[in-house]
Amino acid sequence: QVRLVESGGGLVQAGGSLRLSCAASGTIFSINVMGWYRQAPGKQRELVATITSTGTTNYADSVKGRATISRDNAKKAVYLQMNSLKAEDTAVYICYTVIAARGNYWGQGTQVTVSS
Repeated sequence: QVRLVESGGGLVQAGGSLRLSCAASGTIFSINVMGWYRQAPGKQRELVATITSTGTTNYADSVKGRATISRDNAKKAVYLQMNSLKAEDTAVYICYTVIAARGNYWGQGTQVTVSS
């Protein structure tokens, strides 16, 4: 069984920063992609950023230049540094991973609230 646990969410003022963390646990031999999605109230889940096992990154246009995704393969962890936060960044941020020969997994999510 694979489990993803996120941390680092909270309330922050507009213009501030947050660092989200997600750690995977369970029987995992190889993680292909790790990343973050987010879902705001009344909106569809959307991609924030992903990173492959070799470090190739992909960002949503809405966070380019403000977000940095990184991972620690030894710890099976992925991180998201978000700077210059805006009210529209308010959402539940959900960790995502693709595990070789196992499939896709999602975390429970961590709330990020940006006050203007």
